[in-house]
Amino acid sequence: MDTSARLIIASQLYPPDATTTAVYVSKIAESLARDRQVVVISATQGSRATDQLGRPDIVELKSWNPRKSAIVQRAAAICLLAGQMFFSVFRRARSGDIVFCVTTPFTLPYTVLLAARLRGAKTMLLIYDLYPEALEAAGMIRSNSFAARLIRLANTLLFRRLDAIIVIGRDVPPLIEKYRGVVANQLHFIPNWALIPIGYRKADPASRFRASDPSRFIVGLSGNLGFTHAPATVFEAARLLRNETDIHFVLSGWGVGWAVLNDLLAKDRLENVTVLEPVAEDELVEFLSAADLWVIPYRRHVTGVSIPSRLYNILAVGRPVIVTSEANSEGALVLGEEAIGWVVPPENPAELARAIREAADDRQATMDKGVRAADVAEKYREEVALARYRKVVNGISQARTRR
Repeated sequence: MDTSARLIIASQLYPPDATTTAVYVSKIAESLARDRQVVVISATQGSRATDQLGRPDIVELKSWNPRKSAIVQRAAAICLLAGQMFFSVFRRARSGDIVFCVTTPFTLPYTVLLAARLRGAKTMLLIYDLYPEALEAAGMIRSNSFAARLIRLANTLLFRRLDAIIVIGRDVPPLIEKYRGVVANQLHFIPNWALIPIGYRKADPASRFRASDPSRFIVGLSGNLGFTHAPATVFEAARLLRNETDIHFVLSGWGVGWAVLNDLLAKDRLENVTVLEPVAEDELVEFLSAADLWVIPYRRHVTGVSIPSRLYNILAVGRPVIVTSEANSEGALVLGEEAIGWVVPPENPAELARAIREAADDRQATMDKGVRAADVAEKYREEVALARYRKVVNGISQARTRR
């Protein structure tokens, strides 16, 4: 194993940022640092404080972070960050190094990996969200727009020159393989993993996260709701079930989708819905264990575009899931293969309500799905995924750079 090649990781997010992207990237960086020197170029304030002996070296860039709803300012900020990352990588990379970039924000790979190529370094890309498809699914641009065509041209130039492309869903490769010059051996499927201890937990009737009547069937929605999610689908399903007194919805999270939910609830106050403030990290296990069933709601046409990383934490506590998506999405594939939940068409509140009613009507069968879910979560352990990352990086260090 050649461990002489240095690894440079370019990521906007890194601890102390608490997002799942930051947590996953830090775990990957720390694992790879066991084999070789790793330098992380981060745009998270305070990340330099995590620089310790025996762990990755941290380079912290100053960055501008407008609020998510300020679209124009955010566009300017991610372009500025891409430029900063270009010069930082260009200044540090050298021939034989490996430059590893994350698609957060989506502008980053183009400048980072261009700098790497100019310095003769090898390149790998970790795709969390695929663009322009994510922008199209969110309704922000049209597929035939100039912006979409420009991003696809940039992808064509980028993808075929990468030494490795890591995807976290099996639904992503068919989209990437449409780009001219991409070959199968560039692609590596490495799913994310559960970030909490794996093991079935019984619901605690006394938990503060359960409704006032703990005998009710609790349906949960949590986490970040971005532009690819469909929170209105959950609201409309709750509205359809408002007279079902044995079913209650508990919602907690953040992101632009929560603003949509709050607006809907302000117009039609549903007594079967409880909205909580975002749950603290140290209460996440209790919160996930409090619900009998979880929902991950996606918009149409997000297959291969956005992967439900929160799925693995839900499985880890032993709860079944309803995913609203096309049948060939990664989340749908996992649920279908393992019989641990339901897949319903996206943006279809009636079908979502029907699946919830089915789950509530047979609580024993639903609990059995949850028990199986905890067993399935064993497949998505941290050490398994990180071993795959090390294998890919070691393979790149020994291979010739793509031209």
